[in-house]
Amino acid sequence: MKRILIVEDNAELAFGLRNNLEIEGYAIDVATDGQAGLDAALHAPPDLMILDLMLPKLDGFRVLRSIRDAGLTLPILILTAKGDESDKVRGLKMGADDYVTKPFALLELLARVEAVLRRGSPAVERRIGSFGDVVVDFASRTVTKRGEAVSLSRKEFDLLAALLEKENVVVPRLDLMRAVWGYADSVITRTIDTHIAELRRKLEDNPRMPEHILTAPTIGYRLKRG
Repeated sequence: MKRILIVEDNAELAFGLRNNLEIEGYAIDVATDGQAGLDAALHAPPDLMILDLMLPKLDGFRVLRSIRDAGLTLPILILTAKGDESDKVRGLKMGADDYVTKPFALLELLARVEAVLRRGSPAVERRIGSFGDVVVDFASRTVTKRGEAVSLSRKEFDLLAALLEKENVVVPRLDLMRAVWGYADSVITRTIDTHIAELRRKLEDNPRMPEHILTAPTIGYRLKRG
């Protein structure tokens, strides 16, 4: 599980970011001032830092410079004020990997987080899966249907990938839960059924009568190429 450190002094914004990123499957730590954020990053470098530039005790630029001066290469996504182009340029020159301008749309932030993490990951052999009119690119984590991009959440993609790995084989719900959510045997919820319903809605021509993402009653699900 990827770990993200949010350095943000606005409690409401930090809470919203933490909540939505945890829903997407990330482990989240929060620091409310620059010094705390720097200390946390130096002690246990996260997979990604989301760094506000306007912070108490130590501003974001000084945090960014200190991290890079320490030789840490962790990806850093900075939050900048609307219209302040100089902050964006300065941050990128100092070693930030990307930026998001406040106020920002949540979907934009999530997309940038995934893109930055993907760029920072080791190269992955390009592998393509398909069924019906759907094509799945495992390396870029993109899905298209009849050539049109389909937006899937992180967990929806992981669930689809788990089914593609066992194509035409019935995969028990518990195995899917373990593979995608890492849950223990004792934790069985309707979460997986909700995500299956969303995959059908987005990828099947008729979600009520699916041709590819099929249910094996009382057991689990299977993906049929067909």
